[in-house]
Amino acid sequence: MRVCLACSAGGHLNELLQIKDAWQNYEHFYVSDRRTNAIELSKKEKVYFVVCPRRNPLRLLVNIVQAFFIFLKERPDVVISTGADTALPLCLIAKLFQRKLVFIESFCRIKEPSLSARIAYRFADLFLVQWPENKKFFPKAEFAGSVF
Repeated sequence: MRVCLACSAGGHLNELLQIKDAWQNYEHFYVSDRRTNAIELSKKEKVYFVVCPRRNPLRLLVNIVQAFFIFLKERPDVVISTGADTALPLCLIAKLFQRKLVFIESFCRIKEPSLSARIAYRFADLFLVQWPENKKFFPKAEFAGSVF
């Protein structure tokens, strides 16, 4: 099984790395934007860098094209993501190709859901929340507890 780990760099990547034992024994690769912790990770792991959209339509289009080519090259069986906008196009492409999607809502989202989670919730095969309060926004989600 090939696992794609897609997330924005920074806190989203830090959260994802907290659960690396879940995929460590599988072939895997990361997709993130080019920031310090993702650049450091690329020194020891396979990391593809994509443009971070930041709600800019042109940058989003570039991200979609990059994500599409990464997906076609790697052909992952499952995508695991903690969000945010950097990872969302790849998550949706995975679903388009009928791959499994696991989405983990961010630890910092307690009082209101993230935009990427609200979108991914509709497509995710497994949607995990880190706070029980999030179940009111995502009734079909599974409470998984904190990754920290």
